[in-house]
Amino acid sequence: MSHTVVIGAGQAGFSLVAKLRALGHEGKITLIGEETAPPYQRPPLSKAYLLGDMARDRLFFRPESFYADNAIDLRLGEAVTSIDPTTKTINLAGGLLVYDQLALTTGSTPRLLPAAIGGTLEGVHSVRSLPDIDAIEPSVQEGARVLIIGGGYIGLEAAAVCAKRGMKVVLVEMAERILQRVAAPETSDVIRGLHVSHGVDIREGVGLDHLVGDTHVAGAVLTDGTTLELDLAIVGVGIAPATGVAEAAGLNLDNGIKTDAEGRTSDPSIWAAGDCASFPYKGTRIRLESVQNAIDQAECVAENIMGAGKSYIPSPWFWSDQYDAKLQIAGLNTGYDDVVVRPGANGAVSHWYYQGETLLAVDAINDPRAYMVGKRLLDMGKSPSKTDIVNPETELKALLKP
Repeated sequence: MSHTVVIGAGQAGFSLVAKLRALGHEGKITLIGEETAPPYQRPPLSKAYLLGDMARDRLFFRPESFYADNAIDLRLGEAVTSIDPTTKTINLAGGLLVYDQLALTTGSTPRLLPAAIGGTLEGVHSVRSLPDIDAIEPSVQEGARVLIIGGGYIGLEAAAVCAKRGMKVVLVEMAERILQRVAAPETSDVIRGLHVSHGVDIREGVGLDHLVGDTHVAGAVLTDGTTLELDLAIVGVGIAPATGVAEAAGLNLDNGIKTDAEGRTSDPSIWAAGDCASFPYKGTRIRLESVQNAIDQAECVAENIMGAGKSYIPSPWFWSDQYDAKLQIAGLNTGYDDVVVRPGANGAVSHWYYQGETLLAVDAINDPRAYMVGKRLLDMGKSPSKTDIVNPETELKALLKP
């Protein structure tokens, strides 16, 4: 009987094994995870779970009985030390596993602060895993002083939760503005205003020089010379694809584990999906860090393990919840040269990214209609005129007509 092994028990790993069984895969399936908790959702960790609005067991995709019921050997708390593609074996602390097909859904790891600037002090936290959030939660108390390092989505979501819990929040972003890498100035302006209205002290063009403390963080010195007294620090300076085991196995890398359009790596028996995988897209190569990509790419790989021979063509979408605002993003804005702003009702707004006359992406803030229409337009390959978008009399749904 054939044996398919999946390394990495996050969103992509869970989606892949569940899809294999749903497709009628009759061989053995093993899912290996380093964490002791069964596969769980990550997005609520830094929001509803940290706020105390979501119970721990609601994070799990399925109860543990699901895996036994579907003949999936779920092996938790096990780290893979190496892979030997020649003998098709996986080295674990508990011994060897032999595979016929192997999928790497190893995800990503947070970028950490160097020890030389205080990154290993107690009270310095990342926001990535369930243990990370469980470690932060006791310190998230009204009146506590927190420094958020990084003005991307992770840092901003953490800042929103801390502010809602009554903490004194300072957020620093080394770049000229928050969200500079991923969004237009217009979106940055809206999100900045939202945080300032909730009392967050946002400092742009300013970074962390070093943290202060003997064993526990007690303060920070910023690059402009400012000093802060702190109770904790949260680091949100990005993530890196977890490629260590793939690299050691001799697989090709390119901003992640390099795959072809079907998700196959440089070894024909090894596949990759999710945050860790880079794949061909519109003449270039990309890696997407999103729940949508983890699910869709993993399910495509499952189909291809079953022999479908299907190319993965993503329809990218993302979201971020901050306070009572929902930012929904459709498409990829890479290469945009113009942003069209469309006000919505009750303070909602959408930002439409164009390259020339071609629509690339839409950011919609509390405007689900603009998001849904924008996403459908992108899926259809249609680019409405900028004049129509900016005109408040334009009925967005009418833009979907042939």
